[in-house]
Parts: sequence; C-alpha cells; structure tokens
Amino acid sequence: MDGAGKPPQHNDIYAVIDLGSNSFHMLMVKVVGGSVQVIGRVKRKVRLAAGLNDSLVLSKQAMTRGWECLALFAERLQDIPAANIRIVGTATLRLARNVKTFLVEAETILGQPIQVISGEEEARIIYLGVAHTSNCDSNRLVIDIGGASTEIVVGQGFQPILLSSLNMGCVTFLERYFGNNELSEANFNAAITAAEHEIRTISEQYLTQGWQNAVGASGTVQAMQEILVGQGKDEVITLPRLEAIMQQALACGHMDQLNLPGLAQERKQVFPSGLAILIALFRVLNISGMTLSGGALREGVLYSMLPQLQHQDVRARTLQSMMVRYYIDQQHAERVADMAATLASQLHQQWNLASFEGLAMLRSGALLHELGLLIEYKNHHHHGAYIISHAELPGFTRAQQQLLMALVYNHRADIHKEILSKQTMTSVLLAVRLTRLLRLSVILSMRRRYEVLPEVQITAQAEALTLNLPDGWLDHHPLMRAELEQEVVYQHQAGWQLSIE
Repeated sequence: MDGAGKPPQHNDIYAVIDLGSNSFHMLMVKVVGGSVQVIGRVKRKVRLAAGLNDSLVLSKQAMTRGWECLALFAERLQDIPAANIRIVGTATLRLARNVKTFLVEAETILGQPIQVISGEEEARIIYLGVAHTSNCDSNRLVIDIGGASTEIVVGQGFQPILLSSLNMGCVTFLERYFGNNELSEANFNAAITAAEHEIRTISEQYLTQGWQNAVGASGTVQAMQEILVGQGKDEVITLPRLEAIMQQALACGHMDQLNLPGLAQERKQVFPSGLAILIALFRVLNISGMTLSGGALREGVLYSMLPQLQHQDVRARTLQSMMVRYYIDQQHAERVADMAATLASQLHQQWNLASFEGLAMLRSGALLHELGLLIEYKNHHHHGAYIISHAELPGFTRAQQQLLMALVYNHRADIHKEILSKQTMTSVLLAVRLTRLLRLSVILSMRRRYEVLPEVQITAQAEALTLNLPDGWLDHHPLMRAELEQEVVYQHQAGWQLSIE
C-alpha cells in the first residue's frame, strides 16, 4: 500500500475494455521485451443489442446485464493507472437513444470515462488492430462482423483507405431472422438477402478499389475457421466452404440441434446469423478467400496507447521480442538464418520455396530454433516448439504458427513426420523441404563462427538432395563429418534421400 492507503499501480500494464453489442471484453497486457504480453482476458456474453427495441431504446434488463459485467471488470482496473486504460462503446451504444442512462451508471462503476465511437472510427481502429497483429504489405480487405454492426475496410500497411460501418450484426440479425430458432432455408435466405442489400450500398467503391488479401477480424470468422480445421480442412475460408457449412446447419433443423464439428458452444446462438452475413459479404464483394486476423478493435485501441510499438514490421517485432525474452544468441540465430537462405537460394528453381511465404517461415524457424535452450539443452527443440505452439505471436496466423512449431520441433535429432503432416498453412511437401534445409543449416553453423562456415553447394533431383562441400573440408572437420553422416541416417529413416560429397 502507498501512503494514501491505495494499492500500488503498475505503470507498464495497460487495459482496454470493448463494450460490444454481443459481448463485453477486457484485455490486459504488459509491455515486455519490445512487445506486449497478455496477462489477462475477461469476456462476458452480455448481448446488449438484444435489448434494443424498434424505437432504439435499450431495455433496463440489457443495461443491468452490462452493469453487472462492468462491476466484475472494475476490480481489475484498480491497480492500473488511469492513463493506461481505454474504454470504448460500439454500435448498440451508438444507436441507443437512452445511452446516457447506461453511461452514467457504467462510468460510476468503472471510475473511468467511456468513449462511444462512431462507426467510421470503429472501422479505423479495427483496421489498426489488424495491421499491428498481422503481417501484410499488400492491399487488404478487413471485415469485422459485430453484434449490431459490420465494419468493412480496405487499407495498405497501417493506412486505411476505405472505411464503412453497416447496420447489420450477428445479434440483431439473430433476433430479426432466426427468432423462431429454426435453421431453415427461408430464414437463411431472408438474412442473406437483407445483408446483401446493405452491402450493395458500398460495394461499388470497394470493388473499384480492389485488394490482394481478405482478413476477418471477428468471432464469426474465427468460428468458421475452427469448423474448417475441425473437419480436416485448411484455414482458408471460401464461399463454397461457407455454403457447405450452411447446408450442415440446415440439416440440423433447429438451433437446439445445432452441433457441428469445431463449433464452440458459446458461438452457437449467433452462429447462423453471422454465417448468413459472411456469405452475403463473399457473394457481393466477390471474396475469393479469407483468413483470420490476430487482432481487431481492442488491439487497435491498445496500440494507440503504445507509440513505441507502432509502425514497425509486426513479424520482425515479434521475432525480436522472442529472442530478447528467451535470451537467444541473436548473432548465431542470424548466422543460421543466413545459411538457410543460402541453401534455399540454390534450390529456388527446383523447389519453389518462395510460395506460401516459405522463405519467410524458414528464416523465422532459424531465428527461433534455440528458443528452448533457456529450459535445457537435451530436449530444447521440444521445449521451443511447445513455447511457439502456445505463445501469442503477432504477425503469424495460427497456421503459420503451427508450421513454425513443426520446424523448431524437427530442427535436430529424430524427425517426427506426423507433426509435419498436420499443416493447414501450406503443403506437407513444402513443410518437409523447409525442415530439411533448416536441419542442414543448423549443422553447418554448429561452430558458431562466420569465418569457419563452408562454401556449400546444394542440388536437388526431385526430393533427393546432394550437399557438396569444398575438397578436403570434411577431412579437416571430423566432428562436422560425423554430424552430417548422422543427418544422412536421420533423413533416410524419414524416407528422404540425402548425399554428402
């Protein structure tokens, strides 16, 4: 306690509260090693939008649900400086005519001001949240389906270009089109048609602008991706896949019977309405494929409080932070990454490693291959893989994170092909090729000195690799010879041909 009898405050901890139309969220982070470390998440399903009547008056019951949730949040805010807290309200609070009644009590409970943001501002902040957590240099389309509104943005880098907020959301459409809890063609068609009508009001300018990648930043998109992965598919959401999921939902017939592999219990209620909106977006905007973003509104608000972390390469920032936090020898990590790049460049034509960000993932694996050394040496590849699998890694999609985990797990010793086979980002073949190059790079760099790195040449005949070293080099490096001979055995046991000459 300080002299005033108050608990000490933590100046390096930040909190963001998002008063959404479906759920209230609180995110708490600590700035560590040049990145953010999540130290707490609290989410409560409030369904505020369900309490908004046709006259746009928010019911006392809905407001009470919100106040009760905020009373839980308030306890955690006591230890955080007011300057490190941001609280924003979105679509339902924008629309409610009696919003002041809710806000007066809510601000009293929290002891903090609440900012109700416009739809355009919400879209801008969502885009920044995506930009700060996802790696992409090209034009991208960002979509966030909320409880009462859907934000649509096209931007490049950290700069939004087109911003829109439409009055349709998974809670309002649930009440309007699935109120009878029936999963029927009539209900789905009505919801999809209504959503298409809304989207067409802004579609022409978006189609004219164009984009290279589409990213979803909402619970609806996350639910769709989890269903796809749960059904053995990769992470890319497409219109045929969405329509197939709708057919599965129709087969269930009723909300109470809705049970799809990969669909979380907490998403079931708003799943059909969110699906209908997403299908309409794909149809009207001609979206070919979409992946899930690592952040959205809360992350956008958070990074606006952290100027020291803004406008940087997101993936590079994450890698640098991991190397600092886990005391990785950065010079050696770069040495291994350089060797991997050298080998990859020689196989560029034969193996097409640049596809699906293969070269970037190879470099990331090289930089983090010693991540687990902080725990112990013998199984450090396993420890490193575990950390990667369970860490939050802004700049990497979940599928990219799984590939990175597989590379680190298999960078030395026995090869576990079953881990390589569980890829949803890319082909198993590319994962295998990256693994083989990383393993050779680690061995060739084992003396941890640039001046003793050999001039190597590597060639491939289909999947058979030949590594050529300078004449007499192996005779002068007997330990390296032994390691490379053992590597030939490891790769042979995995069914891969490797020759050392």
